[in-house]
Amino acid sequence: MAEPLRVALVLATSTGGVGTHVRSLAAHLGKLGHQVVVCGPAATEDVFHFTEVGAQFHPVNIATGLNPLHDAKAVVALRKALNSTRAQVIHAHGYRAGLIAHLARAKKPRPVPLTVTWHNVLMATGAKHAVLARLERIVARGANITLGASEDLVERAIGLGAPDVRFAPVAAPLLAQPERDATQVRVELDARDRPLVLSVGRLHPQKGFDVLVRAAARLSRRDRPPMVVIAGSGPEEDNLRLLAQELNAPVRFLGRRSDIADLIAACDIAVVTSPWEARQLFAQEVLQAGKPLVATAVGGIPGLVGNGARLIPAGDVNAVEEAVAALLDDPTGAEQLAERGKAQAKTWPTEAETTAMAVAVYAELLGVPA
Repeated sequence: MAEPLRVALVLATSTGGVGTHVRSLAAHLGKLGHQVVVCGPAATEDVFHFTEVGAQFHPVNIATGLNPLHDAKAVVALRKALNSTRAQVIHAHGYRAGLIAHLARAKKPRPVPLTVTWHNVLMATGAKHAVLARLERIVARGANITLGASEDLVERAIGLGAPDVRFAPVAAPLLAQPERDATQVRVELDARDRPLVLSVGRLHPQKGFDVLVRAAARLSRRDRPPMVVIAGSGPEEDNLRLLAQELNAPVRFLGRRSDIADLIAACDIAVVTSPWEARQLFAQEVLQAGKPLVATAVGGIPGLVGNGARLIPAGDVNAVEEAVAALLDDPTGAEQLAERGKAQAKTWPTEAETTAMAVAVYAELLGVPA
């Protein structure tokens, strides 16, 4: 590309995969010489440190929940950020960010081209779902190009009338090397002489951690009951702690951690119990590390892991218990599964390749050579 681009990356509240992906894009776009501004809640800068990778940051309070007054303020703030940075293209991440970006550019005589990456499905039900689905349709039809992080998201966007929809898998950053010895980590987690089962994610109903807690209670009846640890924070933490206490389940809640690589290296089995995921970051990290994974067969997970994980139905406590127990009872099978997972991880696009795909989309929207 002859000239560097001025790209605005927009996101709503995030503590996990979406923010990680935006940081990755910001870093790699900067390395290619493009000027990047990230627009999102101030807390996202505190978590992901976009400015450390060379991006500008403009606080725009885009919350995950629907609030007309807050959304109106977010539209005004984003419009000011776009004007001050003279952004040539907007890349919004998630339907909430896509909605605010679409509205922020609507009054311009020549709206800034907009691409929106869809990372999640709507998990609401009833009347709330009906309202959100209408707004989702606005986002689908308002974006010049829609990118789906999983095949089912592509199909949904097409069904909602998006004019141009493409599959765009999100790459996971390479997992950092562990900094501590696995034995040291296991001692800290009270799992020196017992199997260690790990899950990581926001403590939110979308992650299905209640299923894992119930399975842990059943696994506690084994001769060598595993210690189950969950790293992450979120609104469901109190409810999950109470459930674990009521069931006398051997579960430890670690809160938000910065040593995920250490935890993965120390665990025997990793588990994902989400009722839906696109390309789940933790699942990618587990397969990169060569650890056996049990995961729900939902959304983009089957296509992501191939034959490199043991897939189970969502919401099935028995299936979680049986899959974990089977791997614990068959170390050779668990090792073979982990090796298949590691091989599968090598087939995924890299962060640089994901960025190159995004740049090609930006160039297409602007009518310039990539």
